[in-house]
Amino acid sequence: MDAFKAYLIEGTPESVRAGFTQLTQAQLDPGDVTVRLQYASVNYKDALAATGKGRIIRRFPCIGGIDAAGVVESSDSPRFRPGDVVVVHSHGFGVSHHGGYAQCARVPADWVNHLPEGLTPLDAATIGVAGYTAALAVDLMELNGIAPARGKVLVNGATGGVASISIDLLARLGYEVVAVTGKPGEAAYLKELGAASVIASSDLQTGSRPLESAQWQAAVDSLGGEPLAGLVRTMQKDGVIASIGNAAGIAFSSTVMPFILRGVRLVGVNSDNDVPTRERLWARLSTDLRPRHLDRIRQLVPFDALPRVMDDVIAGRNRGRNVISLADAD
Repeated sequence: MDAFKAYLIEGTPESVRAGFTQLTQAQLDPGDVTVRLQYASVNYKDALAATGKGRIIRRFPCIGGIDAAGVVESSDSPRFRPGDVVVVHSHGFGVSHHGGYAQCARVPADWVNHLPEGLTPLDAATIGVAGYTAALAVDLMELNGIAPARGKVLVNGATGGVASISIDLLARLGYEVVAVTGKPGEAAYLKELGAASVIASSDLQTGSRPLESAQWQAAVDSLGGEPLAGLVRTMQKDGVIASIGNAAGIAFSSTVMPFILRGVRLVGVNSDNDVPTRERLWARLSTDLRPRHLDRIRQLVPFDALPRVMDDVIAGRNRGRNVISLADAD
């Protein structure tokens, strides 16, 4: 069927509105691969975009949704054939190019990956760009020398999507994970994912001197701002921080002392990667980095519930990954 349901973001950067509509494939953006989408996830970035709380959308109108999974309907790329099960994410998807909150998408082939054996479209959407980012963070930290025997790994913003999957992946690899959260009532959930211990954000000791007591061999930071500044002061020698988000602010203040006296490494994590990197990381997400608790991490909701879920995300009422079922929408 050529007509399909979509969640379209319209307006201007100063006045954003979003809602459901019917589109046709002729209205999709150019691309090599057309995918009949089955599932998409709700990321914090998606909620900021659709509600206008953040200036995310780079062109209007734009179908939201920065990741989705489904089945190839047609392809001009030799890498894909009709019937291939795939995941789509990153680059301009859902930001400057029509995205995943629709029953159909047309995208450049380099934004598409085959699903490795054993991963379903539901699994892929649950992992999505959040899980891919978590895997990339772990991969980059490993390249910088982290190892289970070297000490504890801190994950802050712990109930969020990237952080939840990071805890799962790191625990699977044998790391002692310390989850830091502003929602201490979610401690049981975090321990089910593999956290060895849970600390309330208000109880985390980071001090204010240029160097404080060395506590962590590595950290996955989704907050930025002052929490990142505290992490820099409390890393072990040659400690590695993977920077994945800015929920607490885009600026932080530090001295050079942790970097030149302890060799602390601040590693940026960006998911707009080339095809070989994407293929390698999705292969890891189906093998040694396959999350063990996707059923626990995700909440599956119907397409019509998307606006409510976005409100919950903005208000901080969510945890883990909200996955939208697209295939059976009215």
